[in-house]
Amino acid sequence: MSAIAAILPFPLVRLGDQAHPVTTLQYLLRAHGHNLAADGIFGPITDAAVRSFQRSRGLAVDGIVGPNTWGALIIQVRQGSQGDAVRGVQEEFQFRNLSGDPSIGLQVDGIFGPKTDAAVRGFQQALQIAVDGIVGPVTWRALVSGMLAG
Repeated sequence: MSAIAAILPFPLVRLGDQAHPVTTLQYLLRAHGHNLAADGIFGPITDAAVRSFQRSRGLAVDGIVGPNTWGALIIQVRQGSQGDAVRGVQEEFQFRNLSGDPSIGLQVDGIFGPKTDAAVRGFQQALQIAVDGIVGPVTWRALVSGMLAG
């Protein structure tokens, strides 16, 4: 089985969910122009943003973030990128920070600089997928599905 085939599918996320990967979802919704807090709580505001996004992309409007919605939400980022999609990537690495100290590890600042690039490349290498520093569909799926977490 190829390394890519071994990557878990995107998780289903819906109203009432909290914690990982809700904050990343919220950063991606913000990157698509939705005004909401990235607080890790999938409440009514996040639900409305998801449904609005689904409607705008011609997806099933059910408020459930599954593979099709995740696939439409992800934004490819790389060194030099900035903004909420980068914050989503950085949030994923902060989720994997087992120290319990958010000041250790990657800062969630929305700037894809050398430290974010190194983290992405290390993650890609650990998963034995293309090590290019670009967070595209495969790397996003591995991050959001929680690969190498815990």
